Amino acid sequence: MTNVAVKLLHPKAQVPVRQLPDDAGADLTLVEPLTLLPGSRGLARTGVALELPSGTMGLVMPRSGLALNHGITVLNAPGLIDAGYRGEVRVLLVNLGGETVDLDPGVRIAQLVVASYLGVDYLVRDELTETLRGTGGFGHTGHR
Repeated sequence: MTNVAVKLLHPKAQVPVRQLPDDAGADLTLVEPLTLLPGSRGLARTGVALELPSGTMGLVMPRSGLALNHGITVLNAPGLIDAGYRGEVRVLLVNLGGETVDLDPGVRIAQLVVASYLGVDYLVRDELTETLRGTGGFGHTGHR
């Protein structure tokens, strides 16, 4: 288990919490009321800043309950938090449902997954190695 330092920036801020020991995602909660009209989006404040370890990233994912019950999801899912970012984690939510949704402070609005990544350098080449898929694009393997 890796530790992540959390700075609380708002009196209503809550440390991200995994509900069960094997859960990958930790819940992010809202610190200020937010109203989302049908089709609208809003930037939700969590009141937390993170110190992610080098070589990791935070991925902000939708919560299935909000999506199913209200049509609320994370617009740029997954949102990406780089390890060097020290500002407040904010979540871009969108209301895809047909009714206005009022979200109150303390509501779990998204999940945070911390994952390792492979740092790479990009090298220009005239040719790339051949594969079975080759240059087949979207839906390529589904055509018969």
